[in-house]
Amino acid sequence: MARSWKELPTGRVVRLHDDAEAVALALEPLPEDAPALIAYRPRPARTPADLVADVLGELETAALAMFPAWLPEAGGITGPGGAAVPAVRALALRTASATRHFAPYLAHLAERALCERAGASGVTAGDRTAGRTRAFPPEVRAAGLARVLRDGYRRPEAAILVQVRGNLSPDGEEVLVAALEWLAHHGGFGVWLTGPPLRTVDRVESMTAPIPDEVAALARELAGSGFSDGPGDHRDGSRSPADDQPRPVLAYPPIAGLPHPGSAAEKRLETALTSCAWAAGRAWNQTYQSGPLSTPIRVDLLWRAERCVVEIDGPEHLRPIRRATDLRRDQRLQREGYAVRRFTNDQVLGHIGTVLAEIEHFLHTRRNGTFEGSPHA
Repeated sequence: MARSWKELPTGRVVRLHDDAEAVALALEPLPEDAPALIAYRPRPARTPADLVADVLGELETAALAMFPAWLPEAGGITGPGGAAVPAVRALALRTASATRHFAPYLAHLAERALCERAGASGVTAGDRTAGRTRAFPPEVRAAGLARVLRDGYRRPEAAILVQVRGNLSPDGEEVLVAALEWLAHHGGFGVWLTGPPLRTVDRVESMTAPIPDEVAALARELAGSGFSDGPGDHRDGSRSPADDQPRPVLAYPPIAGLPHPGSAAEKRLETALTSCAWAAGRAWNQTYQSGPLSTPIRVDLLWRAERCVVEIDGPEHLRPIRRATDLRRDQRLQREGYAVRRFTNDQVLGHIGTVLAEIEHFLHTRRNGTFEGSPHA
């Protein structure tokens, strides 16, 4: 059994024979000793090369969204106009000269991220940059993306958490494992499989992940209640609202201090809050820990002075284990003096004015000494 996340290997594929949801919960927030971690749900693929191409495309999309976390000196460059593109390429080349990055690929990725962040289109951010991406061989992209992820999260290693589907054919298992072995070898990623065991491919070692006792206990409790978090897996044959919600192919942790790069709702809310004087003092994606032995909690949006927490929930929060975890963490925060308010992605994206008014009222009551808060919207 691995005693810490850093003891799980990188550069090869292993299977974690723990409950998949317990593993996911144990990695939220990302432990200090864990690598930069990307969660991937494989699409069907005919060949290992097809699956590798899909993974690299998804990782590239994540890297572009994370910019400029992996090139922090470019934070002040906000658009591709004027000398911005040469400047961001020069920064990337200078960074590569002092690191193990492959300079042409890092410069390409930085230019593309700058253009896409500014909403540029046409030849500059579309056909030309996509054509350049295809010009880099997969080996260069795999190694380059691993380095970008490590830099973005300030971690020494990078890993991919892969949830295996339960209905894979023998050929499908071989395609999956061969592709992941290629990524581990060429990118240096740790590749950790969760989900059902492989039935025909027997060359993948099994290991036990360092799951905290309270997370393992919650997973066992929900498993015993007759529910699983997989769509259509309820033992009584029923369906929950989460069953009809598509899960993302790729998921990755937020970056402390910023709205999650992959969350349109968080970015929309931050844009709206920027012009609100009453919203001063906020901090995105902070880790809260009441004591050195307590389990850390990551909160989406925090006003530390007012002890106010705002959570923005996607459809994954409808699943039984997430609902139970959310309830317990909110109760713990309340016991420790915090007030919690939850909104859904749909509320933020569709009714931003109402959400702003509710948050303003929420903060106003706290600033005026009303130390109450509801954990649910």
